[in-house]
Amino acid sequence: MRGRVAVVTGAGAGIGRAVARALAGAGYRLALAGRRAAPLESVAGEIRAQGGEACPIPADIADPAAVDHLFAQVDAVFGRVDLLFNNAGLFAPAVPLDAITLDQWRAVVDVNLTGAFLCTQAAFRRMKAQDPRGGRIINNGSISAHVPRPHSAPYTATKHAITGLTRSTALDGRPFDIACGQIDIGNAETEMTQAMVQGVRQADGSLRPEPVMEVRHVADAVLYMAGLPLSANVPFMTVMATTMPYLGRG
Repeated sequence: MRGRVAVVTGAGAGIGRAVARALAGAGYRLALAGRRAAPLESVAGEIRAQGGEACPIPADIADPAAVDHLFAQVDAVFGRVDLLFNNAGLFAPAVPLDAITLDQWRAVVDVNLTGAFLCTQAAFRRMKAQDPRGGRIINNGSISAHVPRPHSAPYTATKHAITGLTRSTALDGRPFDIACGQIDIGNAETEMTQAMVQGVRQADGSLRPEPVMEVRHVADAVLYMAGLPLSANVPFMTVMATTMPYLGRG
C-alpha cells in the first residue's frame, strides 16, 4: 500500500479521521476532504507528525463544482487515485416521517447519495484512465442499509440506495480493474454516537442505552478491504458492536 493515493471524504472527524490515520500508517498518501478546513488541517497535522503525507482539501461533496475542484486538486498534488473512501454523511432531525421537510430530505440525499455518486464518478474516470489502471472504492453504508431506526427515513433511504450504488459500481468497474465494496457499521464510538450510551429510541418507542465499539475496529476493517489486490474484493462487510440491537429481535 505504500505510496498509493487515497481520497477520504468526511475526513475531519469520527470514522473518516480514524480511517485516514490508519491508511496513512499503512503508507497511503492522503487527500482529506470535508466541509470545514480547520478539522482537516488538524487531521493532516496528525498524519504529518507521524511521517505521513496528507493534503487537506475543503469541499462540500453535494456541490458538483466542489467535487470537480477536489479531484482537480488530487490530480495536481498526487497525479492519481488508488482508493476512494466515500464516508461523508448527514442525518436529518429524528422526527416522524410526516414531519420531515423537503429541504431536510434533500439535504441528506444531496450529501449521502448524490455526493457519494459524484465522488465515485470522478474517481472512476481517473481509475479507468490512469496508468497503472484501476483502483478501489469503499462506500460507508450503515446498519441502516439493512434495517431502519425509528424516525430516520431520509438517512435510511440513502443508505439503502448506497447499496445499489455499490453493486452497480462493482459491476461497471470490472472491465477496468476497479473494485467496489461497502462497509456497514454499527455503533462505532465517535462524536456523532455519544448519545447512544445515554439512550436511543427503539422500535417499541422506548429509549435505551446501546453498546458501542471502538472506532479503530472500523479503521482496521477498511484497511483490510483496501489492502486486497484488485483481483479480490469484499463486496459487503458488517462491523458492529457485538450486543447492539440488530440481529434477532433486539
